[in-house]
Parts: sequence; C-alpha cells; structure tokens
Amino acid sequence: MAEKPPRILACGDSALSVELSDEIDEAVNTRVIALAKDLASNPLAGISETVPTYRSLMVVYDPCIVRGQTLALDLRKRLQELPVGEHTARHFRLPVLYGGPVGMDLEELAAMKDMTPAALVSIHATAEYRVYMIGFAPGFAYLGGLPEILHTPRLANPRQRIEASAIGIGGKQASINSVPGPSGWRFIGRTPLKLFDPARKDPFLLRAGDRVRFRPIEAAEAAELDAAVAAGKTIVEPEAT
Repeated sequence: MAEKPPRILACGDSALSVELSDEIDEAVNTRVIALAKDLASNPLAGISETVPTYRSLMVVYDPCIVRGQTLALDLRKRLQELPVGEHTARHFRLPVLYGGPVGMDLEELAAMKDMTPAALVSIHATAEYRVYMIGFAPGFAYLGGLPEILHTPRLANPRQRIEASAIGIGGKQASINSVPGPSGWRFIGRTPLKLFDPARKDPFLLRAGDRVRFRPIEAAEAAELDAAVAAGKTIVEPEAT
C-alpha cells in the first residue's frame, strides 16, 4: 500500500491525532505502535499520554508546556526519522469456552454460515489474530485476522448487557470484551481470563501489537480457570517468539 503523508489534527485544546492512513492495514498499525514506543522512550516535552488506534495515534499533551502547533511540527519530524524495524510481538494463547450463555450466538451464526458449531469453533480457534488497538472500554481488544468466512454484520438491535471476557465477532473484526456493557456484536464464547483488572500490576492483559490464538476448552476446565482467576493466580503468560 502506498504510504500517504500523515495528517495531524487537533482534538480539543490538549490532544493531537496523528493519522497515518485512511485504511486499516497491518503495516500502518505497526508504524502507529512504533511511534508510540518511540515517544515513550524518547519523549517530547509536554506529552502526557499516547493512545494507539488502528491507523492513528492520539497524543495528549499539556498546553501549558507546549503549544499544539509546535508539537505537530515536532511529531512530523519524529515521523520522518522513525525507525520501524521488526516488531517483537507478544504471543498469547487464550482458553475459550465456546457456546453457553455468554456465547449465545454460536449456533445461530453456524447456521447462517451453513456449518456446524464445531466447524465454526475450529475455524475461529485456528486463526491467529493481531491486537490492533485497545479501546471503547478499559482493556477491550479489537482483533484483526478474523477468517473471511466468519465475517458477519453486527446486530440491528444491540443487546443492553454483554458480560466481560465475551468473545465477539463484528463485521470483519473479532473482539474480547473487558467489562460488562451493551454491544451489537455477535458472541460465540468466553475466556475465563480478565482482560482488565485494576488490582493487577499491569491492569491490561493485552496491548496493541500482540498476537492472539484461542484454545477451546470444556466446561470443567473453564470452572477450574474461573476459580484460579478469582484467587488471583496468573493463568497465561506471553509465549516465547
């Protein structure tokens, strides 16, 4: 994909959005993450936070320290010098109990695709997903890499409450819920793991750039993992790459 000149837009009086493309693309997202990491290791004066998205980076700053126009110029210069080498992704294999009360859409979705629920689970669980961004809610993971056969429009009428840790499909994207809330996505299971836990040293399990695979589990193992997570035990660590 041809690289386009970045656009830097004001978001109120204390944030800038550095847009690198109009499209969702892994190379663009890699560059977004590289810019966020570069600013973390070599910060510009006044920046308090950065938020990576699919194709842009929000840069939050203190207007008492730096003017937005000056920061925009510095960000353009940083982009010109930005090294984007091989990204070392963290790899996770997350246990998932497919179906059940949280995975209420599994059977209907399988029927829509003219396949068995077991076949749908197999397709979903054998793919590798990229965490493109964390957003919408604390720790909510937007995943790319959903097999095309599973692409499905969102519901016309969103449900008012979906539980935390639900595994979803929305259009071309996959997701993992982090907290309970409304959603128009279709849900096919849940993981016993907590994507967001404010009591942990690192409250967010996943971050942009991570790679995720799913491991189907049965109800008995899910119950054991639920108990372990409730006891504060660490269930999953990044796999070696």
